[in-house]
Order: sequence, then C-alpha cells, then structure tokens
Amino acid sequence: MELTRRKLLVGGTAGAAAIGAGVLLSGTGTSEAPETEAMDAERERRLADRFAPDLHFGAGEAWYPTDPRRYASETDDGRTVVTGFDAFDGYARELSESGSPPAPTSFYQGRTYAGTDLGVVQFWFYSAFDQFSVNFHWHDWEVLHVFFDLERDEPVLFVASSHSRKVPNNEFLDPDLDRPAIISEVGSHSSALGVNADRETFQRFPLDGGIADITNSVLDLVDIPAAYGLPRDEGIPLPYAVPELDGTPVYDLPELPNVTREHLVPGELTVDSFDEYDSPPSELPTREDGLHLRPERHPEADAADGTYALVHVGEVSHVEAFTGPQLSFQFAVPGFAEDAVASHLTSVGTPWTQPRFENPAADVTDPIHRDALTERYDLDLTGTLGNVVGAVREATESTQAPGSNGVDTRSPRTEGVARLESDPVAVPTWGGVAAFRDVPAGDHRLTVNAPGVAPYAETFERGDEGGTTAAGADGALVLAPNEDAVKVRAGGGSGDPTVAAVTVEDDFAGAVYAGSPPKDEDGGFGLYVHRAGAFTAEVTDRNGDVGAFRVNPDADQATATVEDLRTGKAALVDFLDTLLSETLVQAVAVAEDGIDAIDGAAAPDDTAERTTEAATDAVEGALSTVEMLTNGTVGGDGVSNDTDGDDLLNETDGDDLLNGTEDDGILNGTDGDDLPNDTDGDELLNGTTDDAVDGTDVADATEAVTTDTSDVVTSVSDAGEDVVRTAEETTAGETTAEGTAESLLNGTESDGGVLDDLNYRGEDGPFREDTPTDGSETETSPGTGTTSTGDGGDGSDGTENDGSDGTEDGGSDGTEDGGSDAGGGPFGGFVDLLGALREATTRAARAAAAAENGDGEEADRQLRELRSALSAVLDAVERTGDDLPGNFGTLVERRVAQADRRIAQALDAET
Repeated sequence: MELTRRKLLVGGTAGAAAIGAGVLLSGTGTSEAPETEAMDAERERRLADRFAPDLHFGAGEAWYPTDPRRYASETDDGRTVVTGFDAFDGYARELSESGSPPAPTSFYQGRTYAGTDLGVVQFWFYSAFDQFSVNFHWHDWEVLHVFFDLERDEPVLFVASSHSRKVPNNEFLDPDLDRPAIISEVGSHSSALGVNADRETFQRFPLDGGIADITNSVLDLVDIPAAYGLPRDEGIPLPYAVPELDGTPVYDLPELPNVTREHLVPGELTVDSFDEYDSPPSELPTREDGLHLRPERHPEADAADGTYALVHVGEVSHVEAFTGPQLSFQFAVPGFAEDAVASHLTSVGTPWTQPRFENPAADVTDPIHRDALTERYDLDLTGTLGNVVGAVREATESTQAPGSNGVDTRSPRTEGVARLESDPVAVPTWGGVAAFRDVPAGDHRLTVNAPGVAPYAETFERGDEGGTTAAGADGALVLAPNEDAVKVRAGGGSGDPTVAAVTVEDDFAGAVYAGSPPKDEDGGFGLYVHRAGAFTAEVTDRNGDVGAFRVNPDADQATATVEDLRTGKAALVDFLDTLLSETLVQAVAVAEDGIDAIDGAAAPDDTAERTTEAATDAVEGALSTVEMLTNGTVGGDGVSNDTDGDDLLNETDGDDLLNGTEDDGILNGTDGDDLPNDTDGDELLNGTTDDAVDGTDVADATEAVTTDTSDVVTSVSDAGEDVVRTAEETTAGETTAEGTAESLLNGTESDGGVLDDLNYRGEDGPFREDTPTDGSETETSPGTGTTSTGDGGDGSDGTENDGSDGTEDGGSDGTEDGGSDAGGGPFGGFVDLLGALREATTRAARAAAAAENGDGEEADRQLRELRSALSAVLDAVERTGDDLPGNFGTLVERRVAQADRRIAQALDAET
C-alpha cells in the first residue's frame, strides 16, 4: 500500500461528506467555547424520553451501566465520593446475588446554545470498571450527544463517545430517525452507533443498498471513515489484559473479596502479556450479540431483554470525585540494549467538570460535522488543535523478492494500542489506525504495542500551525512479528554522531521506518525490522550530514549492530561498496546454483553480526569467479583469451583492456598500451615504426596497403582466432590506410571489426549497422549459432558475421545477441550481468578507498565512473532479465536505484 503525506491531507467522500485539509480536525485551539444554557425541565424530560437509545451489549460483558450513588460514601471532611474498591466490589456482589445487572441507569441533561436554534440532549452511562486491552481503570463514563434543531424539533447530529477524548468519535449527520441504538464494546463500553436497519451490529460502510452507521469523513490514509467504530464487530480481534495492581490481579486483591475471575472479561479474550506470543494471536474471538436494554418508557420496552432508568444528571452531580488506586500498563519502548518500559496511566474524572458537559460540541470530532454546525447555527467550532495519525502495518516476507531479500506489509491481524508520552492515556487502534486528537505543539514520543509483534517507537515535533502530522513512514507504522523481529542497533559510541533522523528502506517494500527513534542516555538507539528484508538505513545527524548502512539479516539473527556509525562522503561510499559487493556475491551464487542459493550466500552487510571473515572471503571468491568466467576457465572458453591466458576483455597483465585499472583500456590507454593506438609500444594506427604493413603507418600511410601476407594483428586467441582481419584479406590497391583503420575499428561491410569483436555485452558495435550493407539476406545456420551473410565472415575464427566464440552477432556466452544461456554453460545469461556487476563493485571499492584516504576528488571521479558502470548493469538486466530467475533482475534494478541515490548524496557531501 502506498501511503503518502498528500493522502493524509486530501480525502475522498463518505455520502455527502468529504474530508478536507485536516483529516480529523484542524485549527489552532485558540477560539473560545460557545455559551450554552440549561434547558427547561419539562422539555428536557420529554426530549430525553424521545431520544433515549436502545443499548446492545456483546457476549462476555461484565459491567453494565449502573447508578454510582449505590456505592457512594462520605469522607472525613464531608465530601461525597465513589471509591473504585467500593464500586467494583459492590457491583460484583450484587451481580452474583441477583444474576442480572444491578440498577441499569442513564443520566440525562439538555442544553441549548445561546442565541441559536441548536439544542442538545446528553445521555451519560456509568460502569463500575473498564477492562479493555491496556486501557483499564476504575469507573467508566460514556456519553451519547443528540444535537437537534429547536425550530424544526428534529435531530441533526448523533455523536457517540469512544475510548477517550483523543480518539475520533462515531458520528452521524442529519439522521432520519429520533432514537439511535448504542452498540457497546465489551469491557470498554466504547459506543458505536446503530442507525440503519440492523441495529445490533455496526456497519462502517453501506451494505446491501442501505446506509452506514456513521457519516464520518473518509481518512484517505487507509480509505476508511475516521471513526473508532467497533473493531471486534468489524472482524478484527482485540486483545484484553487482566488488570493488576502492583503485580496482583484485581480478583486476588483483599480489598475486593466479592470479585472473582468470572467477574472479568472471559479468558478467551485476554492475553497475559503482549510478548508471550511469537506472532499475533489468531484464536481471539470476534464480537457476538449479548444483552439488549431499552429505556423504561420506550413504547416497546417489553421486546428487549430488560430496561434502564432515565435519571436527571443533577441527581448524581453532588458526587465530587470517583477515586481509586492508579492502575497502569507497561509499554515496551525499543532501546539499544534492553527495551525500556513506559507506564500507561489511567484515570477518570467527573462528567460535570469536563468541557463537553457544558459544551457538547467539544466532542464533535469530524471536521465536516463541525463545519455543518458552524454554518447552520453561526457557531465558531474551528478552535481545535492538530492531530497525529498513523496506520499500523504488519511486515511479512515478500512473495515477490528472491529468497529473504524483501518484505511486504499487510493489515494487522489484531488491533493494538498507541501512546503519546505527552499524554498518559493510551488509545486503541481501530482498523489498524492510530489517531490522536488535539495534540499540542511540542516534542512527543509515539509508542505502539500489540500482541505478538515487536514494539514500535518514534519521537517527533509538532509545530503550532495545527493540521495533521503523519506518523511513521508517510503514515505507515510497520511492526514485525516477534518471531521474525531483528533489532537494528546503532549509535552510542564515543565518536558516533548525534542521530536526528533514521529512514529504513526495504529493497521491495520501500520505507518501513522514518522518524527519530528514542535514544538511550549515550545516544544509542534500537528499532525492529523483519528478518526477511534487505534494508538500507539512512541516518541524518544533527548537522544535516547523511550516512547509510546496509542490513540484511540471517535467518537466525536477533540483532543487527552497527558499531561504527558515520555520516558524510566516506560513509556513503562505503555503503555503496557493501551494497554492490552483496549483490555480486548473491548474483554469483544464483548463477552457479539457482535462485534458492541466494540466502546461503555469505553476502556482507554493515553490521557486526555479518561483517565476518566468511563475508570477506565470499566477496573475494565472487570477484575471482567472475574473472575466471570471463577468462574462459569457468563454464567454457569465456569471451576471448589472449596469449598469456588473460581475458582479452578484462585483463592483460593486470590491465583491463576495456576499462583498465590505470586508464589503460582499449580506448583510453595513456601509458602506451591503448590497443587502437599502441601494441607493446608500437602505435597500431598512428605508429611510425614496425606497425604498418610494409613498415608504414597504417592510419597515416601515404601509399596504399600492399598485398603483404603479414597479419596486422594475429592470433590474439590461444585458439588461433584473429580479432581483426589479416592484411592478406584485403585487396591490394583497393584499401587505403584510412580505410584499413576504419575496418580495424568498425569492420568492413560484412566484418564487425575490433569494436564489435570485443563487445562483451553481446550487442552491436557503436559504429556498425544491425544488418548487412550490401543488401544480402541473413540466414542462421542450423545448429551452429552463427549467422551467414552473402559476403563472407569477419575472419576472426572462421565463422560468418561472428563474434569471438562462435556466437551470433558477437554474443559473449554462446547465445544469440549475447543472450542468456543457449550453449553458455552453467552461468547462462549471468555472464553479462556478472561482468557489469564486477566492474561496478570495483569502482565502488576504489571510490571507498579514495574517500577513506581523504582524496575527495578521486572519490568523486570514481563515483562518476560508477554511475556509468551501473548503467551497464541495467543494460545487462534489460537484455537478459527474462532469463534471470525469481525476480532477481528486479532486485538488481532496485539496488541500482538505491545506489544511484547514494552516489548523488556522496557527490554532494564533503570529504
């Protein structure tokens, strides 16, 4: 899934509502709350009876809404309070004695917005305890707001509260009914709306021609309406935790003698700890229907399982506090050595001291709904802070990558919980989305935990401009299952830079982490990735300098430690050396033994766990194998061999004829070894002695070439295969010296010439046409792999229009046009690719050596040469990609793209 910051800011539609540039909310938090007034008692009660919702609970619910006055007590100073122990234990006792929920109750109140036609009726529901995931606490208040038009006397907006005021609520604009249903989440009592024909289940999207249960705007980040909803009713399991106090389960506390394990959420819904699972649990059940309650004055109350009382909130507002010892859950936060813990604190206040009690519009979370109320009733509801949003994704091994060299991401198998360090209250994810409302400007740390996955954490700074901040990698929070998690560790050394930001990219999935990981006291950090990936980690220090390191974990690796964290040119070039060496080693392994051998290759990366003697030997062995391959000692006779046994295309006494280790290549020689200009000090084309036929300069001769029987260049191959035509093959008086030079480089009409014969990529020479110039037809000789034209061959080895080894059109490995594997031995189509990768790896190594020695100019020169070499790698993949197994060509292409980006950074970096 592609997640972009733009997608966070531009949305789609949900019915008539489209998301705008705030996603959930936007603004600066500076406007004043509009003034409200109490409604007259008679009208208030009439509207409460009219709008009071049906209540649908799930199977396994333990705490139904009740009247807290039953558990109130007086303090020594005369205050009325409800303690957590009294409420929990008293409720459990009554439930056990009666077998039915004790005193089901809802508290209502009505308010009007001064000077407008907008009114609201609120319905408050109290439960003695909240048990949900990590968000458990004594006392729990939930609320339903029914906004209605005073003049038209009909509802305009339903708003049902979610877990906390940090989570987007479930809302419906312009309903076509008076009485909604509340579908309560088991344990937490978060309220979903039921407004369509199926009141007992929650539907986020319209189904079967009906309507959805919400009109919240679409969050384009994940293409779903931005509302908490009801996850277990939407098919995503939720983990519950057993609440503890100082390490003791609540049912074992001496202060709760009437509470047993049966008074909690059923055991099949709970987990002891998130890290007890190797992967997200699959056995957690989804929601099932349970008890149905209706208000006692409902005209069809008898059709429900029971009723609840409607009591004015004024009857309970004398309670000054709902108290209880602090319960907490320990969040895991990744660190360099040990994962740290951060407590998630839970608390509850009294409804009548909250802003939404007198200003219910404070609970409207959707920007379209806020705008609608603003426009219709001339209210200023724009004054909200910005938001933080991220979509949780689970990393999994890619089906497209060869071996363990790539990951993919998918929707999470269970919901999780997210916490901002600046706000001690955690929020559950909904549909995998972690969203925080009204996040103030400043520094924050986001932590995400879920059962069976390694923890995720990042720090970020929110500006004061409002709007939405996309967490993670363009909004994606990628978590790895515990069984596949590898901790990447870096920083903390005495000479290591101060890390400001880290971006981790997988070769196939792209960015899987982007942010500033939390630091230990010494500056070290840790973050988790999936072991099946092949990663590039970019590090930016506080000065803005960039470095990169490579991580490609083994199957049994638990940590990946970068001991020498650096930024700057040398770091980037060293990364290029590692990346290309890794790719070359894997390419040789695949060429020799097939795609399944890729994971067995001891390829290097930049971590202490993989920087071993075996990795060094693997790189040297790969380079040696490619050299032998092109020299003809592996899998056949290679491209062409000189008389010293050195590969004509790559080595002559250590000097690369094509590219040259000292610019002594075939085209660029400066030491007198350039083949077109010099052979052992004798200038072939421009020489004045011992080089021309009859002792004259072939290129500059003033008389025609004679019929001397001497070869201009003979027997450069051990097999006696001339690279260029002999002089005796020319016709006396017909070929001038200038013509001979041209034929030497480009060939005659039927002869490919030296540039064609030495074209190791198996493609036509740069000066030669693809077809004969004499109008003759071309035909393939059956079974020979040669192409015949009407005017004879090129004289190199007795074949017609042939390369150096009996291939068509000068192919290097026994294939047509330098193809992949027809008659090419065990390496098949890898010959071109291996040669190009070897050249790229060599250039990267030279650039790295120069950068380490402080020679920035030489490093930059080698980097520019490396770009050309990478172009040759892509050319090789394009020619033989269809014959490369298991998406190996795609892997190489993606790594070349990665390398090209780092080359640009390295060229810009100071030495």
